[in-house]
Amino acid sequence: MIPVGILGGSGFTGAELLRLCALHPDLEVQFATGDSQAGTSVAELYPSLAAAYGHLRFVEWDAALLADIEVLFVALPHGKSQELMGDIIDQVRVVIDLGADFRLPDPAVYEAWYREPHTRPDLLDRFVYGLPELHREQLRGASCIANPGCYPTAATLALAPLVAAGLVERSGLIVDAVSGVSGAGRPPKPNTTFCAVDSDVTAYGLLDHRHTPEMEMNIGGSVLFTPHLVPMSRGILATCYGRPSSPDVTTDQVLGALSDAYRNEPFVVASDRSPSTKATLGSNAVHVTARVDARTGTVIAIAALDNLTKGASGAAIQCANLALGLNETAGLPLVGTYP
Repeated sequence: MIPVGILGGSGFTGAELLRLCALHPDLEVQFATGDSQAGTSVAELYPSLAAAYGHLRFVEWDAALLADIEVLFVALPHGKSQELMGDIIDQVRVVIDLGADFRLPDPAVYEAWYREPHTRPDLLDRFVYGLPELHREQLRGASCIANPGCYPTAATLALAPLVAAGLVERSGLIVDAVSGVSGAGRPPKPNTTFCAVDSDVTAYGLLDHRHTPEMEMNIGGSVLFTPHLVPMSRGILATCYGRPSSPDVTTDQVLGALSDAYRNEPFVVASDRSPSTKATLGSNAVHVTARVDARTGTVIAIAALDNLTKGASGAAIQCANLALGLNETAGLPLVGTYP
């Protein structure tokens, strides 16, 4: 078994990492930190994990913990992993950062969108962006991986093949996406309590959401992104719009481009069905489709995924599998939980 640690294990993405590691034939969790939950048993905070982690307790972070592991998953809020990465990066075989700190290669772009300077720009070029559908070969044997954001994963997998095939213009792309409340994290906030989100849909991050440059980097075009918070626990549905590159582009062509791009991808389902979040619940799968509306001259591409699995922790496990030379699908559910 390969020993792993989770830094930030008491959050929702940390809990999902614990769940997926329990399903993995080759990974074994040695510790999970949670400074605000240090001393609390995993089973007490997350009873769903009790059968797998009955005796594990969250601990405070200490660099000495790295001596006993080969892989470290870092599931901290943006800005936090920069503070610690210098003490981590050369101490483990593989480090996977689930935050945003090392996704963007240009520190100036990070500062523009995150409103603070990047404190470790010297480490940026050591990280591989962790979207296997785009960067699989670079991820094989990688030692430093920057996990993608949940919204960018959905938007990228919907639009990138269409842009790459020359079927959609690179400028004027629109991503309209909804997300479950778990995307806001475990700590309670005034706008994420039950009373705030129940029976409500809210747009946020208007014109300046931090995932925008990540989408533009992946897709290779200009993106207007508007996210919405909807009253469900988990899931993302991204409805994306673009202009066809010519009046002759058809629905068969865009569906064919998605089918060709994902024919051999284990976790992407391309079809003419309209994707739904529940179809991907608890799985590492992404469901995509596309249409051309000749009347308005618009291409529509849609993707659904579970924001905690393929949008975060599942993607991290998928990357770890590639970096470690394991079966890419090991420990990752292919099918969703339904109903």
